[in-house]
Amino acid sequence: MKYAHHKRPLPPLAAPFAAVLGAALLVAGCGNQRTDTWQGYVEGEFVSVASPFAGRLDTLSVQRGQQVSQGAALFALESDDERAARQQAEDQLRAAEAQLQDMKTGKRPVEVDVSRAQLAQAQAQAQRSAAALRRDERQYEIGGIAQAQLDESRAQARSDAARVRELQRDIDVARLPGRDAQQAAQAAQVAAARAALAQADWKLSRKTVAATQAGLVYDTPYRLGEWVPAGSPVVRMLPPGNVKVRFYVPETVVGALRNGQAVQVRCDGCAAPVAASITYVANEAEYTPPVIYSNETRRKLVFLVEARPSAADAPKLRPGQPVEVVRP
Repeated sequence: MKYAHHKRPLPPLAAPFAAVLGAALLVAGCGNQRTDTWQGYVEGEFVSVASPFAGRLDTLSVQRGQQVSQGAALFALESDDERAARQQAEDQLRAAEAQLQDMKTGKRPVEVDVSRAQLAQAQAQAQRSAAALRRDERQYEIGGIAQAQLDESRAQARSDAARVRELQRDIDVARLPGRDAQQAAQAAQVAAARAALAQADWKLSRKTVAATQAGLVYDTPYRLGEWVPAGSPVVRMLPPGNVKVRFYVPETVVGALRNGQAVQVRCDGCAAPVAASITYVANEAEYTPPVIYSNETRRKLVFLVEARPSAADAPKLRPGQPVEVVRP
């Protein structure tokens, strides 16, 4: 005899409980899912190029939107005063160097020849004075002249002999270079003049400004002929390495991000995603309510993250442009 087996019906409360449990599992499963797409924007760290000196804008070699290479001329301010100051410093250096060289060589041969001629004249006069003294001495011995005349002859002979010795010493000194202390003082003057020339060169060079690195000319606030105050930016540049993407991620994701991690940046009009690398992950949350964290409030935590594209891909992005960041 065969017995028919029948399924036991569920208790009245079992079916609703199963439905609730399935829904809870579904919700729990959805809660464990995380999105890998975050909203952000492009930001540029601009470089303001200026001259430390004021002047009229004479030359503007670039225009907005132009890509320039490193070393390319950007602008030049009028520099008449700086050119005159440099010429003056150069002339003063030449004069100081010439004076130092003159100290090292002593007097010129022509000047020495003049001293020698004066010495010859003095020697001849000394000889005449000596001869006159000898005659007067003999005359005095026989009573031919007075004592006063003999004394005058002796004084003249001594004076002429002293003049000869003086001129001989002058010739010896003329052949010598300047004293060590004088040369050292003049060498210091040469060094000071050389430093003044270097300063004048530096000031003149700062009136003509070139790009220290390649990049995009983002703005040129001044026009030709306008007066530019000292330190006022004439060109604002955006180097490729200064383009970055700022985006915010929820608290549930920030722990999985690290510096150097690769991400992709998507934007409207971009033909393909732009590769970038994370360079900064904030340690503190933003837009957080001032309450004790709970499961509900933790969902509101967001953390700032920054990523930079490569130099080749940076021109594809524009500052202020909204983007989406995804993990590949």
